[in-house]
Amino acid sequence: MKKGLVLKSTGKWYDVKSEDGQLFHCQIRGKLRLKGLQTTNPVAAGDRVFFETEREDKGNIVQIEERRNYIIRRSVNLSKEAQIVAANIDRAFLVVTTERPQTTPGFIDRYLVTAEAYGIPVTIVFHKMDQYAEDELDSVAECIETYAEIGYDYIQTSIPLLMGLDELKERMKDRVCLFSGHSGTGKSSLINQFIPEKELRTGEISDASQKGQHTTTFAEMHELPFGGYVVDTPGIKGFGIVDIPKDELHHYFIEFFRLLPECRFNNCKHVSEPGCAVIAALERDELALSRYNSYLSMLGDQEERSPYR
Repeated sequence: MKKGLVLKSTGKWYDVKSEDGQLFHCQIRGKLRLKGLQTTNPVAAGDRVFFETEREDKGNIVQIEERRNYIIRRSVNLSKEAQIVAANIDRAFLVVTTERPQTTPGFIDRYLVTAEAYGIPVTIVFHKMDQYAEDELDSVAECIETYAEIGYDYIQTSIPLLMGLDELKERMKDRVCLFSGHSGTGKSSLINQFIPEKELRTGEISDASQKGQHTTTFAEMHELPFGGYVVDTPGIKGFGIVDIPKDELHHYFIEFFRLLPECRFNNCKHVSEPGCAVIAALERDELALSRYNSYLSMLGDQEERSPYR
């Protein structure tokens, strides 16, 4: 029996690096499940697994070590299926562009809530800062201000301007890092700055849709020359919330959770309850309306509507 780190999941086959540095191509033996969740991939990049060798470079995964954390998303077209994006992450980097392609506040918030729920710190990477027209920079600054005021870590980056790359490298050093975001936001291009020998495929933006073309097919882990690993993931179109009860959702909007002790009711859902500190803060323009609308969207409560929706 050997122990190893899953570097890549390609459906039925998994690339596993053993503790002595040897690479094995493994399949799963038996059924592996996570807390009874129905997932499209029971094993993910970043998993620590136990496997038995079959031939020189082949093996069978027989057990997954308990995960410290993971990022999971609901499949957009398969509402009952979920996908584990990656496991055992030290820091997630959400790469966003407010134009070409547009990363909406709703997408950002769904990602942040999921990371918060599973205890994964996030750095928001506002990328391609050299590509915005003068009149677009205000919307970028407004988006940055929204998340900076909440307390989220962020970096502004540009490859041509060599902007923010040293800051990014410092946050990645000696950590297991996950890069996520829409196709076309520049995830793979950024990673290439740190491991150029990998030459990860990058894509162009479609002129017609202003959306990126998928270039990364499977989540894959790469060793960093300055210590640690980085997981490059396929571009994500949507991010469905999984396994977060409605009455706990507001806990993961950290600026709402801070106000909960000031609410009249300790089980306040911040929708229509009297004495709600969150709604009062919205009325004073002390909270971002985009964040509150994201919360209502995730809450999915069709019976109770807020005047702020």
